[in-house]
Amino acid sequence: MKKNSAINLTFLLTIVFLFGFNIAVYAQKNQEIKTKSDFWNHVQFGGGLGLGVGNGYADIMVAPSAIYNFNEYLSAGLGLQYNYVKQRDFYNANMYGGSIIALFQPIRELQISTELEQLRINRTYDNSFGNNSQYFWNTALFVGAGYRNENVTFGVRYNVLHRDRDNIYAEAFMPFVRVFF
Repeated sequence: MKKNSAINLTFLLTIVFLFGFNIAVYAQKNQEIKTKSDFWNHVQFGGGLGLGVGNGYADIMVAPSAIYNFNEYLSAGLGLQYNYVKQRDFYNANMYGGSIIALFQPIRELQISTELEQLRINRTYDNSFGNNSQYFWNTALFVGAGYRNENVTFGVRYNVLHRDRDNIYAEAFMPFVRVFF
């Protein structure tokens, strides 16, 4: 009878061990699923494209960007920008760089923004006074507001660092269209 008791005890311990092991594995599996990040669910991509052409003038702009939505009111992100501008018989410029942006939506239709932009400017004048090349960094700090409808925002921004001299932007105020998907 002792042999039967030992077999029964071994059988019982084996079942308890296997059952307990399965619970431990299942608990770890659930914990692993819960700890996966939902970071990419809060990221939106977008940016802008621009094309301006005229009589001897061309302006081409590509500006991809991405933002992270912390909640329904606050977002922040990064952007890249490249511009090519050419005025026939006057000048051409290559401008490239990046920006950091913060967006605040106090209500669904209103978007307030701040954006710090740093661009490298390579500009060459080609006119009757001779050739002149300029290479410099341009920093802009924009504060803006716009009307938001779903993923598109139309607005105006103001460059608080604007100077009439030594600046790539003709005016401190600039309209914008911002799109994120």
